[in-house]
Amino acid sequence: MATLTRPRTAPAHASATKVRSRDGLWAAFFLAPQVLGLVVFLLVPLGFAFVLAFMQWGGVDEPKWVGFDNFAAQLTDPLFGRAIWNTVKIALITVPVGLTLAVLIAVALNNLKGSNVYRVLYFMPVITSSVAVALIWQVILANDENGVLNTTLKRLLGITGPDWLGDPQWVILSIAVVTIWSSLGLNVVIFMAGLQTIPPQLFEAARIDGASAFQIFRRVTLPLLSPTIFFSTIVAVISSLQAFDLIYVLVDPKDNEGAQTIVYRVYDLGFKKFEFGMSSAAAILLLLLTLIVTLVQFAAQKRFVHYDS
Repeated sequence: MATLTRPRTAPAHASATKVRSRDGLWAAFFLAPQVLGLVVFLLVPLGFAFVLAFMQWGGVDEPKWVGFDNFAAQLTDPLFGRAIWNTVKIALITVPVGLTLAVLIAVALNNLKGSNVYRVLYFMPVITSSVAVALIWQVILANDENGVLNTTLKRLLGITGPDWLGDPQWVILSIAVVTIWSSLGLNVVIFMAGLQTIPPQLFEAARIDGASAFQIFRRVTLPLLSPTIFFSTIVAVISSLQAFDLIYVLVDPKDNEGAQTIVYRVYDLGFKKFEFGMSSAAAILLLLLTLIVTLVQFAAQKRFVHYDS
């Protein structure tokens, strides 16, 4: 008597493995352009900069290995030390002042009718070219009859304003004001998004318990907004350490050592003096400074950042 045989079927685990393999191939296909761009335009230049930092090279001559001489030269150069101090001063002003203003504005606009209009207005400087922003503020801060700020101070208050962009004592403050103004909108939008994630019933419960507006802000809003504040602080510090384009157009640090930053020193050494080894060493030192500051911030977040709502 003939027996019926069932058709053979592939095991379930074999089918799942095949699906995962196919999905992996598609994932690799779509990620390949981004990974290739990352390698070609970031990792390769970064590796080349690390190698170049230990060499003396003018771009056309034969590279010469000098070891740590480039780093030692930068660390003992008064101009590089001045650039570090200028960069730190910009960060010390722009980060706390800018983020504090952004938090206060975001809280004031939260749940306000027409807040989307204010978001657009505050965000407009962010999408404006930094060159255009610098040129506008050049007219405002100019130390002549065309300077809007000094002319206003003279006519309304009888005060002769300083040379905001030419005086080394005032140039850092001027740069900080322009930087805060141009980046304020981005932080306001980020903080407003963070406020939307806080459950409204927490504010209601605090009001029922008799908490004042300041107590609600201190005990409810700030702790629950702390992850967003931490993120914005990281971004703001890194941006301030890399400040260049706005300052270059606004002041032209070549004529004012008080406005020279670390990135300007990298640019000046590499693309004006063609000392690419020195320039790479300065860039590596900036990278190390950024990493150290970022690691310190991550270490400090355990005390100030609250992720539990």
